[in-house]
Amino acid sequence: MDLHAPFIRASAQYGTFAHPIPAPYLRRSFVCDTAAEATLQIGALGFYELFLNGERITKGAFAPYISNPNDIVYYDEYHVTLREGENVVGILLGNGFTNNQGGHIWDFDKADFRTAPQVSFALSYTDSEGTVQTIVSDEQFRTAPSPIVLDDYRFGEHYDARLEIPGWNLSGFDDSAWTPALPAPMPSGEARICEADPIIVNRELTPVSIVKEGDGYRYDFGENCAGVCRLTVKGEAGQKIDMRYGEELVDGALDQKSIWFVGEWTEHDWPLVHHDIYTCKGGKEETYTPTFTYHGFRYVVVTGITEEQATPSLLTYLVMHSDLSERGSFSCSDEMANTLMTLCRRSDLANFFYFPTDCPQREKNGWTGDAALSCEHMLLTLSPETSYREWTRNICKAQADCGSIPGIVPTGGWGSKWGNGPAWDCVLVNLPYFVWRYRGDLTIAKESAASILRYLHYLTTRTDKNGLIAIGLGDWCPPARGADDYKSPLVLTDTITAKDIADKSAALFYALDMPLQQKFAEELSAKLRAAVRKRLIDRSTMTAAGNCQTSQAMALFYGIFEPGEQSAAFDRLLALIDEQDGHMDTGILGGRVLFHVLTAFGRSDLAYHMITRTDFPSYGNWVARGATSLWEDFQPEGGTLTSHNHHFWGDISSWFIQSIAGIRMNPYAEDVNEAEIRPSFIPQLNNARGAHTAPAGEIVSAWERDGDTITLHLTFPEAMSGRIRLENGWMFKDGTCEKPAVTGDYTIVPVK
Repeated sequence: MDLHAPFIRASAQYGTFAHPIPAPYLRRSFVCDTAAEATLQIGALGFYELFLNGERITKGAFAPYISNPNDIVYYDEYHVTLREGENVVGILLGNGFTNNQGGHIWDFDKADFRTAPQVSFALSYTDSEGTVQTIVSDEQFRTAPSPIVLDDYRFGEHYDARLEIPGWNLSGFDDSAWTPALPAPMPSGEARICEADPIIVNRELTPVSIVKEGDGYRYDFGENCAGVCRLTVKGEAGQKIDMRYGEELVDGALDQKSIWFVGEWTEHDWPLVHHDIYTCKGGKEETYTPTFTYHGFRYVVVTGITEEQATPSLLTYLVMHSDLSERGSFSCSDEMANTLMTLCRRSDLANFFYFPTDCPQREKNGWTGDAALSCEHMLLTLSPETSYREWTRNICKAQADCGSIPGIVPTGGWGSKWGNGPAWDCVLVNLPYFVWRYRGDLTIAKESAASILRYLHYLTTRTDKNGLIAIGLGDWCPPARGADDYKSPLVLTDTITAKDIADKSAALFYALDMPLQQKFAEELSAKLRAAVRKRLIDRSTMTAAGNCQTSQAMALFYGIFEPGEQSAAFDRLLALIDEQDGHMDTGILGGRVLFHVLTAFGRSDLAYHMITRTDFPSYGNWVARGATSLWEDFQPEGGTLTSHNHHFWGDISSWFIQSIAGIRMNPYAEDVNEAEIRPSFIPQLNNARGAHTAPAGEIVSAWERDGDTITLHLTFPEAMSGRIRLENGWMFKDGTCEKPAVTGDYTIVPVK
């Protein structure tokens, strides 16, 4: 079978909030002369739910994928069993990404791929005489409106149970009143089977409290995650139950303003923000779970119910995300750090729906910079590489002819004039680089090598007369200021990031045996570094332009200073931290590297203090103020907070594993089966344990303190090589400071 069966649809007209069109049912009945195994391929512009003889067989939520169909059209393949006699294929279609009714800010409503949902279907089996029979999407499929009267995957879903059609996907159903499906145009994108991890319901939450709010009831689930609520109710026919979702309470009531762009929407939009509506058919207990939407939330305010209906069993939180397995963990004697690890994991998963999203409640966009910042810690703690590979294909397709990358992928065209630049575009290199470094897999690098080279050439066209670059977004979201009110000059963060892109590209080209491309990348890196050193470094004080924590930390982390200059440059960083009374004062670019720089110079204790302290600004301050996920901003009490669920600050989970537990995978970027164990025995902790499952097996580094003595418990795969290297001030009991990494227990004491 190939992926070119015709597309069909119920109508050419796509719905709007002002004039919604119900999600269509499609069905096709056919007769088999024998039971048979069959291969089924289905692709959709929009989302589909697939049924065979009444059984839902869809791989997961929001199938097949979220993409620009002008770039890639996604299909899923199933292997099913047909029964002798009548068989029925049933399909329910949702708007998905190709009819973004609430997409005004990112121009999705203007996208040239906007269309009513449509589907391509092919099923092949061998009959009793050995003849291959094929059923494809054509006018023999019949269609009717479903009870989903409005659906938008950002905003919500409206379902009227009175419109249900019992037995619509079963044999024996009379569909003579249904209308034939209409042929739909073939999309222009590359057709391919989706390989990304499916989206699943991982766990269920019950409410921790239910309180009266206005004319409804507020359900608090205790955690800010992503997913939907399953409604279970016995109501009256026509009873309309309204569910509004949100992350925070303001003055004791649910507040949605911080999670949407107030003032940017029409009168039809605002009442629909994070809003599901269910209309009861009445008579007996009913269960409803939204199909084509999800929300980021902790709280749900339910109106339209009676006091008797406001029970804990009314709503169950179905927590959803891509089906990623756990690969790394950290715990220690300080509950603050343990809580922060939980918040990192929660936000990482809540923001992974096929690809990393910036937030699950507002945009649900694949912001490239967010993913570039988080990919290392996600690879340390989760298994995203298969989904990264699929998304990288979309990133490469979205690349402009000049080499630039839009700030969001997929996009309908928005994000090429604003919202990108090196610190965001580096996702093109960071994903294949870190997948190669942590998993030893060069597949993504091979597939994206041409795009990486094109991007490097693009950078050479964007340098100014001084060899510097300043074309994109900078050190986003600094504390207590506007998102773009950063201290570090854009010319510094862009040029240093461009240098890092060239460095990582050179490493990938070396691994791919592409010497000419490697040389080009190395020469570009050298030119960019030289330009920064000449124009943006004060050699008399070893201070990077901007005179701030981000500038100094980035210059140190990315190798701008010579070895003989680094001590003075680090002292300047310490002074800048001291000027802020030991607080962090960076946006996301500086925050990604600051704590690793402190560890590199033996100050993990200071990094830990900055992370876990509870006064503003700090991660610990978020926890002290009730955070259950990572916030987008470091704002003081009373400041304007936007998203309460972002993953781009989550690299502290990587820092905990790499610096406190000391698990440094592939430290020289040469061998995925090599690791260095270099823990930090900081005075704030009595014990710590980190783990990471490498391709060769699980590494566990756990240490505990007994007075002045440290016992290190190490589990290290036999197929791996590496060293245990102790930080200054510590030695093994035999007086050495370094040993081969081998499973066992090690006694470590202070250097006398």
